[in-house]
Amino acid sequence: MKTLVYVEHDNSEMKDATLAVVTAAGQLGEVHALVVGSGCDAVAQQAAKIEGVATVHVADDAAYEHQLAENVAPLVAGLMDSHDAFLAPATSNGKNIAPRVAAMIDVMQISDILSVESTDTFTRPIYAGNAIATVKSTDAKKVITVRGTAFAKALPEGGSASIDAVDATGDAGLSSFVSAEIAESERPELTSAKIIVSGGRALKDSETFESVILPLADKLGAGVGASRAAVDAGYVPNDYQVGQTGKIVAPEVYIAIGISGAIQHLAGMKDSKTIIAINKDEDAPIFQVADVGLVADLFTAVPELTEKL
Repeated sequence: MKTLVYVEHDNSEMKDATLAVVTAAGQLGEVHALVVGSGCDAVAQQAAKIEGVATVHVADDAAYEHQLAENVAPLVAGLMDSHDAFLAPATSNGKNIAPRVAAMIDVMQISDILSVESTDTFTRPIYAGNAIATVKSTDAKKVITVRGTAFAKALPEGGSASIDAVDATGDAGLSSFVSAEIAESERPELTSAKIIVSGGRALKDSETFESVILPLADKLGAGVGASRAAVDAGYVPNDYQVGQTGKIVAPEVYIAIGISGAIQHLAGMKDSKTIIAINKDEDAPIFQVADVGLVADLFTAVPELTEKL
């Protein structure tokens, strides 16, 4: 079985999300990686070094500079003639491309898989992660998105895959890139951070969020996250949001401060190795998943913790 893995990148550097997808694809069969971009040779070289990848297909064309789904999907659909499965990370980009590919080749997409049970059977979360469904596909071709936190990352070094250029399908003329506003931060990106400090609505406002959460995060070298309630209240930008409608994370340590633990938030962080919760409400749902819980006023406890580190 030949699998085609979509490589997430920015035309210069491959993203970590790709490595977990390679692991999942390796459980299905021979792994081929697909690099789509413009001036993306460096990414192709990185992909060729991933352990477990046999071949890297490269589509380098100006039409793919911003990896617009309307342009990428026809390319992938064409390559599916010689591949049995297409796997993409369950990122905003992967979730934009995969459904279009599935529609083009007339198969059902299998979303956000957590494990590979066999070449046609997978598990995936339902009901905000409160239940795990086992799904079996009878389609000859598989189109799958992979939850990155559910699979170990393939080693980025040690492979020696061949690199093969594929013909571009060009600009479909259905969409055009206008602009991108990308938040820059010196802190680790949420999905790759080993430690995350998250704040909730209890932090009252953006100034309080910054004064309480950021010093602790800086001491720990941690990424900063937030609940949807905190984001909706305007404390922090959208890209801080952890949860079902935000980012799915699984760091070594997740510190939830002033977060009650709504089901949607738990769906995005409950796979963390160690969960530490600080909340003055001893009945808060967050304590049901926490490994370490502190019932205390966050405005006293967090500054004390920060000072002692």
